[in-house]
Amino acid sequence: MAEAPALAPRDIVRSGLCIGCGGCAADEPRATMAWDRFGQLKPEGPADWYAEPSVTFAARCPFSPSAANEDVIAVAQLPDAPHSDARIGRYEHAWVGHVAEDTFRSDGSSGGMVSWVANELLRTGRVDAVAHVVATDPAGEGARFFRYRLSRTRAEIAEGAKSRYYPIDLSEIIAEIRETPGRYAIVGVPCFIKAIQLLRRSDPVIAERVTHTLGLFCGHMKSARLVESFAWQLDTPIEQVRSVDYRIKDEGRPANWYRAHLELADGSARAQDWWHLADGDWGAGYFQNSACNMCDDVVAETADIAFGDAWVEPYSSDGRGSNVAVVRSAELGRMVADAVADGRLALRQVDADYIVGTQAAGFRHRREGLAYRLTWRRRGITPVKRVAPGVGTLTPRRRLVYRTRAVIAWWSHRLFWLGRTTGWHGIYLRPAKRALTFYQALAWSQGKLGAWFDRLEKRG
Repeated sequence: MAEAPALAPRDIVRSGLCIGCGGCAADEPRATMAWDRFGQLKPEGPADWYAEPSVTFAARCPFSPSAANEDVIAVAQLPDAPHSDARIGRYEHAWVGHVAEDTFRSDGSSGGMVSWVANELLRTGRVDAVAHVVATDPAGEGARFFRYRLSRTRAEIAEGAKSRYYPIDLSEIIAEIRETPGRYAIVGVPCFIKAIQLLRRSDPVIAERVTHTLGLFCGHMKSARLVESFAWQLDTPIEQVRSVDYRIKDEGRPANWYRAHLELADGSARAQDWWHLADGDWGAGYFQNSACNMCDDVVAETADIAFGDAWVEPYSSDGRGSNVAVVRSAELGRMVADAVADGRLALRQVDADYIVGTQAAGFRHRREGLAYRLTWRRRGITPVKRVAPGVGTLTPRRRLVYRTRAVIAWWSHRLFWLGRTTGWHGIYLRPAKRALTFYQALAWSQGKLGAWFDRLEKRG
């Protein structure tokens, strides 16, 4: 294998390609992951590390153009997988449904599959602990609402159920795994699982101890300012918020009707449906990490098993929640199939087209949208992706949709920072509401703007 060109953490950060996974900080005892002014985690450390090009760093950073891509990693990890699809990667089986036993389904945001698999790995002795994200006390300087933790019991696994749209990093958990012998599973979004797989390729300790990876389908990563914006809009100082639930489950409502819920220090609570919030449309890109615009992995192609929401009918209307799962390793394929046969999992097999259909918007953004974004002029490092740059058959409307998302993602960080600094929240909230109206009219053919684009495209 050819040696990768050397890069420094500073190169990735300045190019807008740092996702904040913390893999680089885990390799340097003097480094830490710290908040930047936009509520994103970025590496910090001495200049002789932060600014010094390193071949090792270049090969381990998930957004480095020198690192192995998802296809290369998957071939090495899953050489005998019977199915391969250019969109969802290599796999054994694909499923849709939910957990039928215990309270896994009711405890989670979706069908309970992530917690069930994590618990099953523990119960059967396949692993000694599971690294996953749990809520923490957000009080204090530099505090966070969520962090990675190692869990070793069913009760501890349950504390990590539900969705977390918040920056976290792997640096502390990697250090803990290096210090403590055992077998570990790690749950993470696609780029975090890729970071672990890249680390496993060159670190024999991590290669031996991280035995299973559980991936989460991902739309994009949000900054910590999303929950702070929710607090602003619910007339609550962020300092008073003690916990956040991004998706309150209600069996009487469709699963895709998100409702945010904040618990406060005085014991009271605030809640609001996402569609009533200025930045409550996920696809518009508010507070998106810039690296996400250069990602081409929707379904955690390098994980042993990956999970997403079943965003198709009849599942999206079922408030109890449902999952799709792509099982990539033969071992977990047998584990899941046996549980289905025993009635512990209520799943039916589906194909790659079905999985793609449940994440249709994400695949558009990471395929045709990424190809278009790769044609834009950018500073710093040029990413190397599996998607070729090009406009293809994109209509003027779709091109403007992608441009609008990118602009919203860029200025939402900066206007929120300005509103936070001055104390005038309207600096952010007023433009955010107007931008959302424009974006939704553009993307969903609403109002006069949508009708105008319809006429324009019909004329060719």
